[in-house]
Amino acid sequence: MTLRVPMDRTAIVMMSAVGDSVHVLPVLTALKRARPTMRVTWVLQPGPASLVRGHPDVDEILPFHYGTGLGAYTAIRRALAAREFDLVLALQVSLKAGLVTRFAKAPVKLGFDRSRARDLNWLFTTHKIPPGPRRHVQDQYFEFLAHLGIPHGPVTWNLGPWPQEREAQRAFVQKVGRPYAAIVCGTSDADRDWMPERWAAVCDALHTQHDLQPVLVGGPSDRERATAAAIVAAAKVATPLVALGEGGLRGLVGILDASELVLSLDTAPLHISVALGKPVIALMSQADPKRTGPYGRSMDLVVNAFAEPGDPPDEVLWMRRRGRMGRITVDDVLERVARWKAGAR
Repeated sequence: MTLRVPMDRTAIVMMSAVGDSVHVLPVLTALKRARPTMRVTWVLQPGPASLVRGHPDVDEILPFHYGTGLGAYTAIRRALAAREFDLVLALQVSLKAGLVTRFAKAPVKLGFDRSRARDLNWLFTTHKIPPGPRRHVQDQYFEFLAHLGIPHGPVTWNLGPWPQEREAQRAFVQKVGRPYAAIVCGTSDADRDWMPERWAAVCDALHTQHDLQPVLVGGPSDRERATAAAIVAAAKVATPLVALGEGGLRGLVGILDASELVLSLDTAPLHISVALGKPVIALMSQADPKRTGPYGRSMDLVVNAFAEPGDPPDEVLWMRRRGRMGRITVDDVLERVARWKAGAR
């Protein structure tokens, strides 16, 4: 049954994961397309906020500084107390998100059904979307639109680059000096990382066989920098350009947008690349690509180390499987590069 409610003042509670924030954007653009006068306030932690700040459909961002402990909840409660909403979309299923949802003043707080709302999150919402099958994260967010009677298509992210960012993008392209492939070589979880010597072999092949400059992108953490250094040291022919953390998340948008191809681990830049319409070779092992893989495109380019022969072909699996990145070979990745170059994507 469709929920008919006022939506002039809408709040979104999805605070932490950068990748999930990318998945929120098509929901946001669909809301604004259906209700152009809607005012949207988004509660976000500083990291993902730096990615979406400046988006034409985001009217207000309320920062949630989770790292400050109890002070974060005091500050966001104070900020929300000064505002009233018609609707809250509780897209993040966690206890901390539930507490923030509780602070918001709105007659309708729409969240996931009880079976999918983890950490007692269902206690903090007034209305729930109907139970549904496990599906891609993006499609689960679209269930909120369906429940509100709003079509989700055409799927658009409008992630940029913004006009004021084009000059920095052009400067980076000039620095590289030739067509390049962006390689997302690190994640926040070492179990999702791939061996540096295998990345180095891929870099060599990109350089010699496909005339692409390898560019290493991602975050500036010490572990990611150590991985990048190991890749550069192991490369025999190519000299990968290291651009970790260059320009923050908005700088990364510009770098990915200007690339010919993206090769990515299972992490946020994968979804940023999809939002930018770039071909993505995704190396996935922990999670089912049908759940968190590249949405709506490039699925034929996924290197799937998650799957087992007995897995049901049409079911989205929700468990995690660890210790599998070693199953992915250099030849697996290069076969996807050849498939992309042949135009089979």
